Amino acid sequence: MKFLDQARIHVRSGDGGNGALSFRRERHVEFGGPDGGDGGRGGDVVVEAVDGLNTLIDYRYRQHFRATRGAQGMGRNRSGPGGSDIVLKVPAGTQVLEEDNDTLIGDLTEIGQTLVLARGGNGGFGNARFKSATNRTPRRFNPGQPGEERTVWLRLKLIADAGLVGLPNAGKSTYLSSVSAARPKIADYPFTTLFPNLGVAAIDGREFVLADIPGLIEGAHDGVGLGHRFLGHVERCAVLLHLVDVTSDDIVRDYETVRRELAAYGNGLAEKPELIALNKCDAVQSPQIEEAIARLTAASGGDAIAISAVAGSGVETALRSLYETITRTRAQQAAPAMETRAEGWSP
Repeated sequence: MKFLDQARIHVRSGDGGNGALSFRRERHVEFGGPDGGDGGRGGDVVVEAVDGLNTLIDYRYRQHFRATRGAQGMGRNRSGPGGSDIVLKVPAGTQVLEEDNDTLIGDLTEIGQTLVLARGGNGGFGNARFKSATNRTPRRFNPGQPGEERTVWLRLKLIADAGLVGLPNAGKSTYLSSVSAARPKIADYPFTTLFPNLGVAAIDGREFVLADIPGLIEGAHDGVGLGHRFLGHVERCAVLLHLVDVTSDDIVRDYETVRRELAAYGNGLAEKPELIALNKCDAVQSPQIEEAIARLTAASGGDAIAISAVAGSGVETALRSLYETITRTRAQQAAPAMETRAEGWSP
């Protein structure tokens, strides 16, 4: 299935049905009176986050969605049935934005969450509604109200606990395939990863979701390479695993290049907790690894670890560190929400 993380759609809710103009007509009933029923309400357009989806490909070939209108009211005080809602199913993590592709309407982060994009029009009143002591035979009835119409953007931001970042060919896809059942494309040339990949990593009986995005290069914020297009998929991550190729000519430059691009993208990526790992350590000697760790630790201000995704060395250490950081970060994020709820509670 092709990966699509952004789609523009046009939606329209159903119009309300017209009220009915009708009078009771029966044999031997001299004064039947009005009996026109109300029109039915138009259907809504609803977005729902569902399980089993990880792309917006369903909205590539169909961009127009319209709910059905309500039926017209009928005589004998019969109201018209309401129109059917139309439900647009999207993956969890989908944001809905206005036509300017900037103003956020809603963020569906959990399975089962719904958002009403366009509400159906109300049905019109039939003439039975307008009967009064002074107007026994009203000929007035209301037309149904029109539905809403709008154009919106759907933008998917994958929900993962940890994100892999680094230059192309830093070994991100290899690492993902070594710690999960994911099978991303792996080759010995840059930009083999063209779309984000997700995998479930397990360590000590505990699991978390790991996201691999295409590599960043210098100038990505100006659109060089694949640009910043896929960085939104690690915005929700609790921690970033920054892989650096130990065989590179200048590992400090490589590290700082990615950090500059994260800062240029913004949205808090540069402030996220980061674990730095020197990858491909099976290809060099121990003295070179120790020197590289010292240089990278000095440049980053944090501890760097040595791993080899191919040989499997250091992989479990990195997973444990990731899980511990995820647990700690999620707890810190949940604490303010708990305090807010506690302050708002009163016996």
